[in-house]
Amino acid sequence: MTALTPVAFDLETSGFAPDAVVTVVGLATDVGAWLGLQTGGRGADADALRADLAAPDSTPVTVATVDAEADLLAALHDFAAERLDGDRQYLCAFNGETWRGGFDLPFLRTACARHGVAWPFPDLAYADVRSMVARFNTGDVGDLVGVHEALVGGDRGDPFDDSAEAVAAFEAGDWGPLLAHNLADVRRTYALAALAGRYVPKSDFRMKNLAPPEA
Repeated sequence: MTALTPVAFDLETSGFAPDAVVTVVGLATDVGAWLGLQTGGRGADADALRADLAAPDSTPVTVATVDAEADLLAALHDFAAERLDGDRQYLCAFNGETWRGGFDLPFLRTACARHGVAWPFPDLAYADVRSMVARFNTGDVGDLVGVHEALVGGDRGDPFDDSAEAVAAFEAGDWGPLLAHNLADVRRTYALAALAGRYVPKSDFRMKNLAPPEA
């Protein structure tokens, strides 16, 4: 059986309150990245944003812009249905969903349920990168940025020192840095998953099926 390759996932939100919304979703593979931005109706130039994110030595980046959270979820669903393959790929995130909770997938589920949008990853297995990297010695470091620095290193072009800055960037309509931050995080996540794929036993990936039970 062909080994599954990682699809790194990360999202940004307008905060942590029950009424907070998803502002950016990002996916990264070995051949490129796709970022979706919802602007709250304020508009954005997707081509200009993509050009600002591009670098000569990086894989391609695609940027999609929409006006609202529901449209962003629909765009993510359509991209996943068209471009991701559960027979070849698995989804991963850093603290995206663990047995004690996690952030990204629970937040995404809530948003999808709020808008009646179908779950975008019914055909993908999932493994949490935080569990993978626990098999390495990273000392007391436990966050994505710190673990990536300890195990991989390299500048991912993140303009923020803290993920909380992504909330302020959305409020200000500062789309470029917001997308650059998400891109940096999905690239970090992908790099760690790829590293784990070379050194961590597959049994320690703790993969699970993301398909909801049939109604």
